[in-house]
Amino acid sequence: MRFLVLLIVLAFPVIDVLATLRFARLTGVPALAWMLASTAAGLLLLRHERLGFRTRTLAALRGDRPLMRGLFDSGRKVLAALFLILPGVLSDVIALLLLALPINVGAKFGPQTVGAGFNVRHRNALDGDYRRLD
Repeated sequence: MRFLVLLIVLAFPVIDVLATLRFARLTGVPALAWMLASTAAGLLLLRHERLGFRTRTLAALRGDRPLMRGLFDSGRKVLAALFLILPGVLSDVIALLLLALPINVGAKFGPQTVGAGFNVRHRNALDGDYRRLD
């Protein structure tokens, strides 16, 4: 069983590069340009997710967001970025499938602020005026 897993892990990059060369020949796009573009996209996604992970973790620690949803989403994006960094079309397709998974369907679409007291409801808050007495 170990040798089968080792064979799959070692054969995947070779099959991926061969598929990329065939894809480049069919489409007319140079293989090196395809590999450099996907590597740049993977590095940008990894950099963006590093910054996003910090804000989601801080929001989860304050209680504004659920912790496991943010961790799972960040892990999915980091894995997709690593697949984009690997040279080849097959790894790029796997990365795009990971990014297309509808995992955060319940979340609001668009930018989400991470500020103090975001999504906190104060039901028993008292409003009023105050005056300083010296």
